Amino acid sequence: MCQDYSRFIEAGAEILAIGPDGPNAFKGYWENEHMPFPGLSDIGNKIAKLYYQEMNLLKFGWVPAMFIVDLAGKIRYAHYGDNMQDIPKNQDILAILEEIRKENV
Repeated sequence: MCQDYSRFIEAGAEILAIGPDGPNAFKGYWENEHMPFPGLSDIGNKIAKLYYQEMNLLKFGWVPAMFIVDLAGKIRYAHYGDNMQDIPKNQDILAILEEIRKENV
């Protein structure tokens, strides 16, 4: 998502990455990796649990989940990964954002 961040912004979207690390670890990673979008520390996994993100120790922790939430707060797209590499492709997410934009025109 970093590589296409400007395309997401142009599509009217903002990316927010949420992870289980503490704020200092999260901040350090964000600074070291020059992440262009905001990140949020979810200590205690409260957000992950609210969105029913799967925890699987055999898969090394929280399995990725991704959501598109519209301006009204409605979840328009949800993807629950099967493994740590199961993340939708940027072009697929951008296509979904375009469909949502067309609906709102």
